[in-house]
Amino acid sequence: MAMLRLLAIGLLSGLVVVPFWSGPRGDGFEHARFAVLTALGMGQFLTVPVALVLGFVLAVMGWWTRPPGHVLGAITTAFGVIVATQARPAMDWIDGRPSGLGDPDGESVIAFLAFASGVVTILVGLFIILIRWSGYEPQATPGRQRGPRRYGRKSGRRVPRAEGHSP
Repeated sequence: MAMLRLLAIGLLSGLVVVPFWSGPRGDGFEHARFAVLTALGMGQFLTVPVALVLGFVLAVMGWWTRPPGHVLGAITTAFGVIVATQARPAMDWIDGRPSGLGDPDGESVIAFLAFASGVVTILVGLFIILIRWSGYEPQATPGRQRGPRRYGRKSGRRVPRAEGHSP
């Protein structure tokens, strides 16, 4: 669960790089949109591997086993929808006639990677929501056992009692 939680956090943390990235190369909304998508891709290139390594370490150590919450799933899904819906028009603008930028092949790949990042982010968010909706909690499983197994006895076995003795 720690890896899933930190994967979502790593995808969202790609936004940290956006304010530090250089501005758009041209004027207009399309140039600004493409600059933000490029910065987001570079930020995710840095933050997702760090988050996955940290999640792996926490999962191996067993420190963070609680499943991620509904809020993280909803925010991750909404963020993925925004990225995907902005990357698709950027791809159309770059591949359109006349070309939106100087080198349309390189920028097309960057826009496609941003679109793929949005789709993966949507899937991670939906997976988090599905886990929470199903009620899966790995720590709660042993404590929720009911009946004789909870007390260390097998269910079909009776404890022999001697007659004439009170319980």
